Amino acid sequence: MSSGASAAASCESGSAKTPEQLLAIMKASAMGDMCFSHVLGFMKAGMTEIEVAAEIERVLFSLGAEKLAFPVICVSGERTSLPHGEPSGKAIEKGDFVTVDFGAVVDGYCGDMTRTVAMGQVTDFQRKIYHIVLAAQFAAIDACIAGARCVDVDRAARGIIESAGYGEEFCHGTGHSVGAEVHEMPALNRESEAVLEENMAVTIEPGIYMPGKFGVRIEDLAIVTKFGIINTVKSPKELIIL
Repeated sequence: MSSGASAAASCESGSAKTPEQLLAIMKASAMGDMCFSHVLGFMKAGMTEIEVAAEIERVLFSLGAEKLAFPVICVSGERTSLPHGEPSGKAIEKGDFVTVDFGAVVDGYCGDMTRTVAMGQVTDFQRKIYHIVLAAQFAAIDACIAGARCVDVDRAARGIIESAGYGEEFCHGTGHSVGAEVHEMPALNRESEAVLEENMAVTIEPGIYMPGKFGVRIEDLAIVTKFGIINTVKSPKELIIL
């Protein structure tokens, strides 16, 4: 979930997690992966955003989620340019990007993942923007290690997007800590001098949002270690065209 979505929700410190807490987060992420795999076979052109969001919610609960980490986001077409867009009655159309952002709660701890997929076909411009965001995410992943400053992880992603000419269209931080609350501190943004600690759980979620056109966000939930990250989200990140 985009790191600017709810600063007020960041009420719990994003401290290092215990093995038991990390296991709960990993289970929540596994539920998310299973749900996303299902959605890839379920979602069709003509369905509304609300219908897809409802199916995501249904599947998460069927897999054993205690509750949702936050309301499911499903936006399509021009509405993918809304980082915090709520599902609407808009029908998903051929040529649309579709962004889904969701998380289950397991044993009191949250999952959080985002994927953007294409319906039927993509333009060269859509493909270009997707791969810029993906490159930015990989750069942030490489920078995410115990002892790194949050601002430097953000800078790694932001630098890729700015170099491509879309810095103004990346309108939120690169990530946030996750635990019993889906938004904890520290945030991975351009203001945070906080230092990442081993066994923190953080999202890595750069995006590009162009009003009137489309947006792309790709989000994983990572466990910080002294050698890099353990990515709890296993869903594919290459551009998927349904």
